Amino acid sequence: MKLYDIGIVGSTGLVGRKILEVLEQRKFPVGKLHLLATEKSIGTQIDFKGKTYFVEKLTADVLSGFDFVFFSAGGPVSKEFAPIAAQKGALVIDNSSTFRMEDWVPLVVPEVNPHKVLKHKGIIANPNCSTIQMVVALKPLHDKWKIKRIIVSTYQSVTGAGQYAVDQLEDEVHKVPMRKQKFPHQIAYNCFPHIDIFYEDGYTREELKMVNETRKIMEEPALKITATCVRIPSIGGHGEAINIEFEKPFELEEVKKVLSSAPGVVLQDDPMQNIYPMPIWAHNRDEVFVGRLRRDETIKNGLNMWVVSDNLRKGAATNAVQIAEEYILRKSV
Repeated sequence: MKLYDIGIVGSTGLVGRKILEVLEQRKFPVGKLHLLATEKSIGTQIDFKGKTYFVEKLTADVLSGFDFVFFSAGGPVSKEFAPIAAQKGALVIDNSSTFRMEDWVPLVVPEVNPHKVLKHKGIIANPNCSTIQMVVALKPLHDKWKIKRIIVSTYQSVTGAGQYAVDQLEDEVHKVPMRKQKFPHQIAYNCFPHIDIFYEDGYTREELKMVNETRKIMEEPALKITATCVRIPSIGGHGEAINIEFEKPFELEEVKKVLSSAPGVVLQDDPMQNIYPMPIWAHNRDEVFVGRLRRDETIKNGLNMWVVSDNLRKGAATNAVQIAEEYILRKSV
């Protein structure tokens, strides 16, 4: 079996560590492994497959000799170093938003648009976590009934904002001195409709990511989408209440049948038995969980659904590793 030399930039963060976990669990054929990070993390010890690795300083010089480099250290780092890694021959899989909307960069969810992995110029973008789980759930429905419009409200875990956000929630819950305040408000026992920065039109960058990235991934530039993104005090996954209007009539049982056989989807839809998707069930899982399926009687061909997925796994690390797996598979054909 061919082994692939891997670099992970941002290896000490929540997503970087999760990428390592996913690589090991999925038995990805890792050859040489280099863990890279910024100055403050140099020398950190991280175990992978029974071996201890030391985090190295990220520089242009060390970005040579890799087959894949996973970037998860934020936009500025990706903007500076991802093109260098690509120029030196690696396939970069970038988890930041830096390249997602560039025409020359594929934005890939393997269950939705796997053919795009071979259309790269050295960089493939990993979509936003909330976008990934939505398009996995919607693509099989779109293929059958054609979606006209999407209204989505998200309920997003603090893990989506990084380790400092998790620390803030835990400190507030336990009423101990706060290590660092990540959010503008208390998050424990609270929620707020504010993820990322606000624009003058009142929408946040997170909301526009969902709109623009969904259109690009599903190759539907005119698709009508609107989003409201809310941060909630949960750890384990993001929830999304999605309202869809189809062009064609549908039957609920057929919707359930389509979703039950869709790649990467688990149907949990027995509300009378209190069975529906929840972050605590999705935590540390790679699937997208769908339930609370019901008609929207206020519009023709309307459907309501509830979608949950682990934002650090399928919403980030797992999707990134799946992109690499899909690339290897298609290159070998």
